[in-house]
Amino acid sequence: MLISKDHIWMELQENTARIGITDYAQEQLGNILFLNLPEIGEPVKAGEKFGDVESIKTVTDLLSPADGVVIGVNQSLMDMPEAINENPYESWLIEIRADKVSQSLMDEKAYRQYKAAL
Repeated sequence: MLISKDHIWMELQENTARIGITDYAQEQLGNILFLNLPEIGEPVKAGEKFGDVESIKTVTDLLSPADGVVIGVNQSLMDMPEAINENPYESWLIEIRADKVSQSLMDEKAYRQYKAAL
């Protein structure tokens, strides 16, 4: 698993990536109420917004950890976004065909160190 400083995780298998938000992010957001996600076929670009998540506290932009094209959207989360609060690492948001992965992503150990310094 690779993680961005924006608290977005990515699991990469060959050139397919599943993307979601970290446990830290869901804790900071509080109860998640709504997701705005791209449609299949839409391009995403590393560091740029691909959607947003609305919680009881705020609306937060979701920034892509890679360049690519959306090949899947987790439809069950669209109906039950609160599932992210229960299990953020099983609750992937989108799947992309990853063409280029951001060089600024961290492994889990580096992310824990980054988070501890916040």
